[in-house]
Amino acid sequence: MKIGLIAIAGVKMQTRRFIELGVTLPQFVNRGQLIAQLPSLALLTIAATTPDGVDLEYIEVEDVDVFNEQLPLHFDLVALSTYTARAHDAYRLADAYRREGVPVVIGGLHASVMPEEAAEHADVVVIGEAEQTWPQLVKDFRLRGCAGLQRFYREARPGEFDLADSPMPRFDLLVNKAPPKVPDRDPIESGSLHRFGQYNRITVQTTRGCPWDCDFCAASKLYGARYRIKPIARVLDEIDAVRALWRRPFIEFADDNTFVNKAWSKQLLRELSDRNIRYFTETDVSVADDEELIELLYPSGCRQVLIGFETPRQVGLFGMDRVNWKHGRHAQYLDVIEQLQSGGISVCGCFIVGLDADTPAIFDEIYDFVEESRLLEVQITLLTPFPGTRLYDRLMADGRLLYPGAWERCTLFDLNFLPLRMSVAQLEEGVVDLWRKTWNNAAYARRKRYYRQLLRERRSRVSGNGGRKKVLPVER
Repeated sequence: MKIGLIAIAGVKMQTRRFIELGVTLPQFVNRGQLIAQLPSLALLTIAATTPDGVDLEYIEVEDVDVFNEQLPLHFDLVALSTYTARAHDAYRLADAYRREGVPVVIGGLHASVMPEEAAEHADVVVIGEAEQTWPQLVKDFRLRGCAGLQRFYREARPGEFDLADSPMPRFDLLVNKAPPKVPDRDPIESGSLHRFGQYNRITVQTTRGCPWDCDFCAASKLYGARYRIKPIARVLDEIDAVRALWRRPFIEFADDNTFVNKAWSKQLLRELSDRNIRYFTETDVSVADDEELIELLYPSGCRQVLIGFETPRQVGLFGMDRVNWKHGRHAQYLDVIEQLQSGGISVCGCFIVGLDADTPAIFDEIYDFVEESRLLEVQITLLTPFPGTRLYDRLMADGRLLYPGAWERCTLFDLNFLPLRMSVAQLEEGVVDLWRKTWNNAAYARRKRYYRQLLRERRSRVSGNGGRKKVLPVER
């Protein structure tokens, strides 16, 4: 029995003027390339739960039309995973396989919130986390073929999977090799290592969920409301498995909010300090509440954190999460950025335009905040109503969705709703101007010079060669 695990990769913007502009903005292109080159951790994880005796092949598809022209038909079963922006592409690929008589399973976040829609294009839809349902699905198929499959496979207790039971993802499928043997000595020193080919970073998950449950966030619909942490020993095992395949890996923690539990976080960072890795992750401003945690980040290999500031306007944060946590933390923004970047950790600050509190003045306000904070990297996206979120339901009820069901516009860079305090044209013009000002090489070079200065000051402090030097002004 052979199963094809197929990930629909990449994001395709739909707004032509945004596409044309993006080609001219190096920082936009660089960020997109990083995101597009991440493998599907979901498929690698269910691969690890597949019963023995099943042959697996992992494939990534960007251009579905090209792939469908030479459809690989040597599979008994195909499992597809994608995100909302590529849902219709996944459906076209699924339809192509089913026309050839190959049964199809679809899972992932979009299928979990739109199961009936997904079921129109698949033999089976997996709803929610699949670690417990996938093995049963495969067993059912082996026993009776399609006749033995349920239409929907759901978790008995959604959002309750214990991360202590997490399987080791099949990272070996990325290099098309058998699982590596455990080396006799440290893999960093062994010299007989493989590389991950097209991938510039590999994903490892340490936590699931986020306690703040923002109204635009779709991830909570898959992971549930409870924030869960993976036992540190299991995290280290996964990182060591990656290290056995990649000499000095850059790892992306596939977390929505890594450092919520400070005691667990500090223990993990101490354990990572001797593993010779570099990594990126997402967190919130509370990371700076613990001075010891800040000090542990750089030695652990952390090189960048992504923080969703969302807006420099405090009023724009009101009602964004259920307990107004972000609204109450607004005053800390500048201090948190300074603390992290002075500690050698660059910050990618995320901002959303099109919030109900936004007026045309928001674009200058975001630019001024970026200049004042000297964030190294900036991600500016359009408010995006993903299906299954409170935001989507609210905009649908208010009649403000421009293209209901046009999932291909859920890219974070295409507008799909009517703004409240500005016109569609004002929002699109404003964000274009903001992207031009923040994502060009000259602006990035200014911010990078400042960040490098902070790194030099940190090295000076650590080596004991004096205190912090005077911060020089950065030309604008």
